[in-house]
This record gives sequence, structure tokens and C-alpha cells, in this order.
Amino acid sequence: MESLQGNFLIATSRMPDPRFQRQVIYLCAHSEDEGAMGLVVNHPSDHTLVEILRSVDMPVPDFPLPPIYYGGPVEMDAVFILFSADYEPKNYIEVVKNVRLSRDADILWDISRGIRPNHYLFFLGYAGWGPGQLENELAVNGWLTLPGDEEVLFEVPDARKWHESAIRHGIDISTFEDVIGSA
Repeated sequence: MESLQGNFLIATSRMPDPRFQRQVIYLCAHSEDEGAMGLVVNHPSDHTLVEILRSVDMPVPDFPLPPIYYGGPVEMDAVFILFSADYEPKNYIEVVKNVRLSRDADILWDISRGIRPNHYLFFLGYAGWGPGQLENELAVNGWLTLPGDEEVLFEVPDARKWHESAIRHGIDISTFEDVIGSA
């Protein structure tokens, strides 16, 4: 299977895991040998970036900060930062040309001092699949895969991301169950 890195996984009504119902996952890595890793981009947590900055004695900037998202059920204490390519820290992985991923704490320092990417999201935890696991979930129509869209990723309100990510490709995800199946 071709790599799905940089694509959205959109949970369909056939998603068997209730933790992922109506969720949109941005795939940050995917390979046949390694499996897949992604971040839930439409599920903000109860934690705030202000809390995190204060907990590590960093200054809180005077501009609005994004929420912290529940990135998935794996390693809930791990912090990930997904951001636009206009910002270039020392350590990052390029997901696609315009989107990068990092766990570098120096990014928090930069943000606290007002140096930040145009678009960024913070996550606690991630969604992960072993080799072949995601492909099995795709085979039973638990996920719809669509190209990642930076506007949906960074600018569409969380409550609309699930619907909007599909409708941009002509799919009404709320009625998707009526058209999926095996021939």
C-alpha cells in the first residue's frame, strides 16, 4: 500500500472503537514495515497551553494560544507540536512540504517569547498502529482516507472538522454508511 502520510483518516459510522467516533486523524507517518502514527485534530482536551507554560515557569504571551488536543490514546504524557513550515526549529520531521511535527521543548520557549509559526497545534498522546493494523481497519470501512488539507487542519473550528474534511471532497460523511460496502 502507498504511504498515507499527510492524509486524513476520517472515522466512519463503522468505526468499532468508540474513542475514535467522529474523529479526524492527521497521519504523520505511515509505512508497511513500521505501521502508522497520527494525531486526532478535532478533539481538544481540558488542558490549556497557558497551564503548561505556567507549570514550567515560562512566560505566558499576551496573544491567544491554541487549545491542547487529545492526540490519541498512546503515550498520553507525550507532547507533540504540529506546525506550518514558515517556522523552522532545530528538530522536526517534515510530514508534507508545508506541515512539520516536533517534540522539541524549545518551541514552547519560542512561543512564550512571541516567536511562533503562523499555524500550530499541540497534542497530548497520539494514535498508533502496528504494521498492517491500519490497513485492516481500512478494509472494514472504519476509516475514510482523504488528502490532508492545511486549512481544515489549522483553521476550521474543531466541531466542523469531521464534516468539513469530507465535504471538501464531495462526501457527506454523515450519510457515508449508506454508500459503503463490499461488492
